[in-house]
Amino acid sequence: MVELTTLTLTQLRDGFRAGDFSAREIADSFNAAVAAAKALNAYTVETPEDALACAETADAARQSGDLKPLSGIPLGIKDLFATVGVDTTSGSRILTGFKPPYESTVTARLRAAGAGMLGKLNMDEFAMGSSNETSAYGPVISPWKRNDGGNAALTPGGSSGGSAAAVAAGLAPGVTGTDTGGSIRQPAAFTGITGIKPTYGRCSRWGIVSFASSLDQAGPMSRTVRDCAILLEAMSGFDSKDATSIDAPVPAWEQGLSSDLRGKRVGIPREYRIDGVPGEINALWDQGIAWLKDAGAEIVEISLPHTKYALPTYYIIAPAEASSNLARYDGVRYGLREAPGGGNLDAMYAATRAAGFGAEVKRRIMIGTYVLSAGFYDAYFTKAQRVRALIKQDFRAAFERCDLILTPTAPSAAFGIGEKMSDPLAMYLNDVFAVPASLAGLPAMSVPGGLDGQGLPLGLHLIGREMDEQGVLNAGLAIEERAGFSARPEKWW
Repeated sequence: MVELTTLTLTQLRDGFRAGDFSAREIADSFNAAVAAAKALNAYTVETPEDALACAETADAARQSGDLKPLSGIPLGIKDLFATVGVDTTSGSRILTGFKPPYESTVTARLRAAGAGMLGKLNMDEFAMGSSNETSAYGPVISPWKRNDGGNAALTPGGSSGGSAAAVAAGLAPGVTGTDTGGSIRQPAAFTGITGIKPTYGRCSRWGIVSFASSLDQAGPMSRTVRDCAILLEAMSGFDSKDATSIDAPVPAWEQGLSSDLRGKRVGIPREYRIDGVPGEINALWDQGIAWLKDAGAEIVEISLPHTKYALPTYYIIAPAEASSNLARYDGVRYGLREAPGGGNLDAMYAATRAAGFGAEVKRRIMIGTYVLSAGFYDAYFTKAQRVRALIKQDFRAAFERCDLILTPTAPSAAFGIGEKMSDPLAMYLNDVFAVPASLAGLPAMSVPGGLDGQGLPLGLHLIGREMDEQGVLNAGLAIEERAGFSARPEKWW
């Protein structure tokens, strides 16, 4: 029988329904793959019993003809989605041992659709990072290696690094991720998989540990565009428990998939040609333009003039919101508590936060507290919000000339563990292409396009109009069909 962990989510769904294999066989295969991949450090908690219980339900449902959209499919869940009775730590020591008594809306919807859970996936602490090196559980190691004869451990990107590595290594057919400034798209590009961040408000944020509330958005990561469409349908929908949730019907994205782009105009923003970006990135971008032309699209040059301010704007707004959100972790209500002998309540707060937060989280809390302080609020936070409005205005103007925008996903291929940790600015630049769409709340996805000279995956990035996930998925499918990307990392773990 074919190795089940090599199949896409769509192939698993259809094969299970056709009786080619049982849900139990699927769960057993992925549980075994997860157990054998400790070297990747992708999972922080494994829940094989959960995957098996859901598989038995799915096998019984197939007998009775009562199948649900994701019956028989086990998923990996990023460790900042609350899951009842299962550790939810957001990659932080301060939430050690926290087992929520409630389920996030997104994971509840996936469960209602029949999916099982393979475990919780490692991530940058509170989703703050672009390399998965800030996790309290240690870094995730990419399953990919350079082809230069070296054996350097590479990052899978971040913050959804565990999610990306799990899909790339065949440890899950699909996973959840979250994207605040590129945390689904950049790791998807680094590991040769597909990931989509929907319009802000498409997926409920209820039960997701908050980083920057006006930016955080859940989305799926998987091997193909069709797999992402299937998962996104199951995850999306209005939720009265989330004040930012969009009250709109969920389209049948899988049914609407089409790679025929005739009549569509694709914008190429001139400001995204950035000095210092490797030639291979720009060459793949040009190839992507050719693929979309071949699919019938018309290519037009557009301008997003405030793009150069997006990264500094993001690194004012996101830390400001994070410093507010993370104030709740004080040793009283959640996880870790450090109580110095003879100390008062303030001493407990200080000791708990000093011991519980990692260096990157502390750095962003300090930045956020500074930009929100009385003397600097208008100079930084208010001004950043004004620039954010200009960036949104840029996109609105651009979408009067085009239907979609194509850019590279990241300015480089995956880099080595430790190579950029000492230079926060170099690390922040990883999200230079992804952040503008996040600030504007637009749907965007990364699709693998090819390999660089060292044999590492590179991604192409599609941005759509608000609520036009179908347009983004269709253009992604057009690239996927023409790129024919089938490379997989050689197993070494």
